[in-house]
Amino acid sequence: MTDEIKIDSELSLAEHIRDLRKQWHESKYLIVNVRTGKTRTLTQNRSLHLFLGMLADDLNAAGMDMRRVLKQEVDIPWTTESCKEFLWKPLQIALLNKASTTEADRQEYTKVHEVLSRHLGQKFGITAPEWPKKKKAA
Repeated sequence: MTDEIKIDSELSLAEHIRDLRKQWHESKYLIVNVRTGKTRTLTQNRSLHLFLGMLADDLNAAGMDMRRVLKQEVDIPWTTESCKEFLWKPLQIALLNKASTTEADRQEYTKVHEVLSRHLGQKFGITAPEWPKKKKAA
């Protein structure tokens, strides 16, 4: 049985400790995995994909297809998904040791964006899009 619990208050902490004690007494065996730090929000996930789409458009407009950036054999236009798989994720793994974008916490997205932007600027003269900002209601 696998249950994921979220503890975000003293009350939920107390409730889950009570539940864990009960489960322990019933089975005498528990495996508990603990993660700290808040992972990305849905807004950050949407921002990541928006940024990657804008980056794909900018790379394509600059004539920097995947062949020029990654492989020499074939002319391959960028997509949101190819930017994620071939640019974002390798940097995220190298910087954070986290394979999935769901594992990165809120501050870590900024770190990957900064390194990716700097790399594209230095190596290819490409100015990466700024990170999308949430529009505030007028």
